[in-house]
Amino acid sequence: MDTPVEGFSKLSKAEKIDWIASNFTKNPEQTKQLLERYWNTDKGVQKLHDEFIENTISNYYLPFAIAPNFLINDKLHAIPMAIEESSVVAAASKAAKFWLSRGGFKTEIIGTEKVGQVHFIFKGEFEKLERFFEEVKEDFVQDTASITRSMEKRGGGISDIELRNQDDNIEGYYQLHCTFETLDAMGANFINSCLEQFAKTLKEKAASYDNFTDAEKNIEVVMSILSNYVPNCRVKAEVSCPIEALNEDDLAPEEFAQKMIQAVRIAEAEPHRAVTHNKGIMNGIDAVVLATGNDFRAVEAGVHAYAAKEGKYTSLTHAIIEGDVFRFWIDVPLALGTVGGLTSLHPLVKLALEILQNPSAEELMQIVAVAGLAQNFAALRSLVTTGIQKGHMKMHLMNLLNQMGATESEKQQLVNHFKNQTVTNASVKEALQKIQSQ
Repeated sequence: MDTPVEGFSKLSKAEKIDWIASNFTKNPEQTKQLLERYWNTDKGVQKLHDEFIENTISNYYLPFAIAPNFLINDKLHAIPMAIEESSVVAAASKAAKFWLSRGGFKTEIIGTEKVGQVHFIFKGEFEKLERFFEEVKEDFVQDTASITRSMEKRGGGISDIELRNQDDNIEGYYQLHCTFETLDAMGANFINSCLEQFAKTLKEKAASYDNFTDAEKNIEVVMSILSNYVPNCRVKAEVSCPIEALNEDDLAPEEFAQKMIQAVRIAEAEPHRAVTHNKGIMNGIDAVVLATGNDFRAVEAGVHAYAAKEGKYTSLTHAIIEGDVFRFWIDVPLALGTVGGLTSLHPLVKLALEILQNPSAEELMQIVAVAGLAQNFAALRSLVTTGIQKGHMKMHLMNLLNQMGATESEKQQLVNHFKNQTVTNASVKEALQKIQSQ
């Protein structure tokens, strides 16, 4: 295909599919059949999916699963997870079961403050800008009254607006650093609407400010946008139990506790390990974030920035022994919503929230943090005992068999065979060939 397409967005879905299949795939008819196979047979649901984004040609499905038996603050939860990676749901479920008889998970909301910024260039003295800001600060709030009225009725709204000097980084660069409470909404649209009005007010008030020179009156607003770095929108989740309750088949309780602590310390000290350590945490977090219709890209960006807040990338989880008690916890920023966006539109998102007993945003933060902590505990538990591959490859076995085209009978035989055998690509292939040759 050498010629760009004109007006692709205006084509019908059938025309889009025909164009992409004919120009970019080896077997256009097979491509069309595949794309059609993943359409939703419910026309209303399919129309809903088509209107989420632009230029849709089909749906891309992920498995929707449940991790049961999570005891969180003495309340039992079944946690919905949407993820494709083998062993994530099994690992989370195993960790939930482990802690179910040891007091469960305890959580605490540290803060719920969201952040947005107006970035602008000012060609003048900072002291004059400071005086101007103090004089017009209240105008920012008044000019957004129509935007904030509904949010304020529910107890949210604008928390504060600060003027920040970033001239040391970029000449003439300053910002309005604004904080918000958005309650059960993630709040992106609310925050961005407020920020754009702040920017408009900033320019208008500066243009008529008598103490500015003509150059100073001409403030250049570069952009107005929320930040996904929310260090004051955080939740803590923790598990703890007497060391003697950490009974493991392969290790004595004291040795197991010490190995877990050493594993966490390595992730705290070594960025290469910390990245993989935290990726495992995000396996749990992202799966719940996605299942509940939240923005996992925003969560990922904010979480990883928080992991590097001290100037070095480090572990999000921590572990210690206090007296004869083992403690394991996570402190993580999570900007989530349970109203707005997909939460009221996507049928499976609505079901996921119903399964979670229709939580508030704060309750969802706690559930998501627990999922991340459980996933990390399960991963570290495997690493310091049997190794990560034993459990993971057992779960991956079915993927390998499907890739190799095994029949249902062959799958059943090989699942039994590998109950006590090491699963590798080579060993599975060899075992399958042996069955087929017989």
